[in-house]
Amino acid sequence: MFPVMPQQAVTSVTTAVAGRDGRAVSLRGLRKSFGSVVAVAGVDLDVADGEFFAMLGPSGSGKTTVLRMIAGFESPTAGAVELGGRDVTRLAPFERDVNTVFQDYALFPHMSVLENVEYGLRVKRVPKAERRARAMEALASVRLDGFEKRRPAQLSGGQRQRVALARALVNRPRVLLLDEPLGALDLKLREEMQVELKAIQREVGITFVFVTHDQEEALTMSDRVAVFNAGAIEQVGTPAEIYERPATAFVAGFVGTSNLISGTTARAVLGKEGTFSVRPEKLRVVLDDADVAGSDEHSAEGTVSEVVYAGPATRFVVDLDTGTRLIALQQNQEVSSMDVMGLRGRRVRLVWQRRHEFAITS
Repeated sequence: MFPVMPQQAVTSVTTAVAGRDGRAVSLRGLRKSFGSVVAVAGVDLDVADGEFFAMLGPSGSGKTTVLRMIAGFESPTAGAVELGGRDVTRLAPFERDVNTVFQDYALFPHMSVLENVEYGLRVKRVPKAERRARAMEALASVRLDGFEKRRPAQLSGGQRQRVALARALVNRPRVLLLDEPLGALDLKLREEMQVELKAIQREVGITFVFVTHDQEEALTMSDRVAVFNAGAIEQVGTPAEIYERPATAFVAGFVGTSNLISGTTARAVLGKEGTFSVRPEKLRVVLDDADVAGSDEHSAEGTVSEVVYAGPATRFVVDLDTGTRLIALQQNQEVSSMDVMGLRGRRVRLVWQRRHEFAITS
């Protein structure tokens, strides 16, 4: 395990982030157009002090443009950006109490790790002794003690990412903006850094606003998530709220995999009109007629059209008799690949608890 950040360092890094109204970032009616293209179509959003907040959405959904307007790299067509209650809409990036970490870490290859972290302070003419102490403190906060003399080429991808993070933290910003900073890492390292980055944020206490298109990344790391689509926010909530109670069909389909039940199937199976979402892992695949649905459950019969074995779990694609296709995810606790593959073409019944189906409003 990595060493815990010294309490003295934690205190000094976080002194700049206490807010009077508890809001680190406030966006009001934020719009951005590029000619006839509307990239951001009126966003209202509050991010609390000390929060790890994710902006999640597909490419072109407006999330990165919003991040750039918070940073000051783009000017809004309309609306306002506030940091800690201060309107910074027309201020230059260097006049805002934020720092940004990009996917391309942009470290200076000819400088040591320590010199890279010190660079911003040197530009600001911070005295040498102070900038050295603050740089060492920032390196300790990202668990890179003892790496200060190395060059970027001597570091792993995850270590370079942490150097870029330390370089941003050394300025003690009110808000740290992160634009897909893990995108260049391989899957295993990316998963490790997801956990590590959240731990670092919790220790230093600075507000993190994180842009990603990776649903698992947003759910793993964030206190709250805003799901973007076509320049607008579809839903804001905790990871559990976003996943378990998607407010729209887009959220249900984009965040993980979701089954949508509507029309004839909703009337026949659920006994009601509308569109409803049920996650695949909530469905039980039943082969035995003796296993009947309880009073608090719904069930539907169909035929297994496809079986996808993925080691720990199997995904069943089931075509219901009502004409709807549902996906069920079942853990492979006592079965092998040969067992589940034999179910292709079998008649089954899908059963789920009524509390796991949620109405989709739009």
